[in-house]
Amino acid sequence: MADIDNSKGPKAYERDENGLLKNIQYHFNDDGSVNWRAMIKEEHLFPNKDWFISRKKDVPKSIDGLEDNQLLIKLSGIKELAKLRGISDVSYRFQTCDDEHVAVLCGIKFIPNYETPEGVCFEDGANATTQNTSSFATKFLETIACNRAFVRCVRNFLNIHIVGDDEVDKSGLAPKSQLESSDNTSIKDKTPAATLEKLCAQKGIDGFAGFKDYLRKLWASEAYRNDSAKNWNDFSDIPAKEARILLNIIKKS
Repeated sequence: MADIDNSKGPKAYERDENGLLKNIQYHFNDDGSVNWRAMIKEEHLFPNKDWFISRKKDVPKSIDGLEDNQLLIKLSGIKELAKLRGISDVSYRFQTCDDEHVAVLCGIKFIPNYETPEGVCFEDGANATTQNTSSFATKFLETIACNRAFVRCVRNFLNIHIVGDDEVDKSGLAPKSQLESSDNTSIKDKTPAATLEKLCAQKGIDGFAGFKDYLRKLWASEAYRNDSAKNWNDFSDIPAKEARILLNIIKKS
């Protein structure tokens, strides 16, 4: 069997003195910066059907002639752009992580090139909830949130105005305000405050009056103090952030 000659052609991901790949044909803006939007291959783009359906228009079968706001970009396209630009590190920091809501910050270190000689660490965030995901995706909120944060980080740094397919709300649900009016009970039952109310009942805390007594004990022990609590007259008055803090305290008690 003949040996394969790997010496022909530029090596994969070999970069020139400007930080650009030697085996790639780049497109440039008038100011000399790279036109990263023009670097996206058509195979990674497709029509945003929701844009057309919401305007009662036929969904086109190709992307010819479509504006950026009428398109979606696949995750594969974002990954390819990241490789073309050059990255050295990707990190994720979870801001919120519970059964119904995950929020993530994605930080990417972009390697130096002639546009940013010192290199840049850029950060962007995204979330995934049971209200903006669908089907099996609701079981993998952490993964969906990370993908969305990665997509936003790359495309915002590279000035790409095409929304990522991973960023789109595929739940098929109406906006939350509409859901509350049509099925008020089911939505309210899922709020942190409602969960807190149920947990209090399970722990033998009698109604909201009993809960206020419990808050006074927490204040005395310095386990939890919040001056705004004096204005709470019902569980529904408790902000989501504070409800989650109190949930953790009560669960551990």
